[in-house]
Amino acid sequence: MAGGTLDIWPLYLYHANAVTVNFAVDRYASCVLETRNDPKIVLRSQDLAGEETFDSLDTLRNAKKYKLPLLAYLVKYFAPSTGIELSTNSEAPAGAGISGSSTLIIAVASALNKLTGAGWKLEKLREISQNIEAQIIRVPTGAQDYYPAMYGGVSAIELSEAGILRKPVNVDLEDLNARIVLAYTGEPRNSGINNWEVTKAHIDGNKAVHRNFDRIAAISCAMRAALERADWIEVARLLREEWLNRKRNAPGITTPLIDRLVEVTRRAGSAGAKVCGAGGGGCVLFLVQPDRKARVSEAIEREGASVLPVKVAPRGVHVIVSK
Repeated sequence: MAGGTLDIWPLYLYHANAVTVNFAVDRYASCVLETRNDPKIVLRSQDLAGEETFDSLDTLRNAKKYKLPLLAYLVKYFAPSTGIELSTNSEAPAGAGISGSSTLIIAVASALNKLTGAGWKLEKLREISQNIEAQIIRVPTGAQDYYPAMYGGVSAIELSEAGILRKPVNVDLEDLNARIVLAYTGEPRNSGINNWEVTKAHIDGNKAVHRNFDRIAAISCAMRAALERADWIEVARLLREEWLNRKRNAPGITTPLIDRLVEVTRRAGSAGAKVCGAGGGGCVLFLVQPDRKARVSEAIEREGASVLPVKVAPRGVHVIVSK
C-alpha cells in the first residue's frame, strides 16, 4: 500500500522512519516435496508447465542453466541428502506483482528447511530467500515482498540501521476486504529492471529521486496510522499521493492501460489506486467505497483488464508433514 522500493538495502538507511505497509492476499503459492529412493532431483512447476530432472544433487550443482532457477537454487542451497521430487503451483498470474516469486520462495524454502532439518527460523528464511532471489535476478532485491507470505494479514515493515522488523497492523479485515479491488492488466512486468533503475538513480545522487523517497517514507508512516484508525478517506488520499511520487521516480512504472484504468475507475467511484510491485504492468490495486465495488470492477473489465477476486489472507506459510 505504501513504501515499496524503500525496502531495498541501502535505500532505507537514507530516509528517516522508513516503513513499508502491505497486506497478504489469498492467491496462494504451494509446493509438494517428496523424497525418493534414488538420488534423482525432479523439479516441476504446474503453473509454468515446466519440469527438469537431475541425476543427483551434484549434477544439479554443476548445471550451467536451469529451466526452473528458483527451485534449483533453493535445492542447491538446502542440499537434501536424498533424492526428491518438488512440485510447485501459484494461483497468481505470471508477472502480476502479487503472490509471485517471493511467495513461492518462502513456501519452498519452508518445506526444504523442514525436510533437511536445517532449523532456520522464519526471519532467517526470509534473509536466505532474499539472497537467493538476488542471485537469480542479478540485482538487489527488497525485503517487504516476503512478509505477506510469512505472516499473512496487514504488516508494517520497519526499516532502520538496526535491521528489518515486521509489526502487525490492527485492521478490520472484513472492512478492508469490502474496499479493495485488484485488477490484472495482462502485461507481465520485470520487477528487477524497474527497481534497479530507481535504486541506481538514488545511489548515483539523483536529488529528485531522493526527495521523492523522503516523501514516500512520510506517506508510508501516515498510511500506517490511517489504517490503524480506519480513516479510509485519508488512506485513499495517501494511496493517490504515493502513486504520484512513485511515477516521478520511474515513468516506466506505468503504462497507457494502467493510466486508463486509474482514470476510468476514478469516474466509476475509485478513491485511490496504485500499481502492485515495481509496475510496468502486472496488477493494480484500487481502494473503493463498498457500494462502488461492483461499478469499479465493471469499468476495469470494460477496459480489457481482469478483476482478480481476492481477500486478505489472515495467516502466513504453513508446513504439513505427511508420513
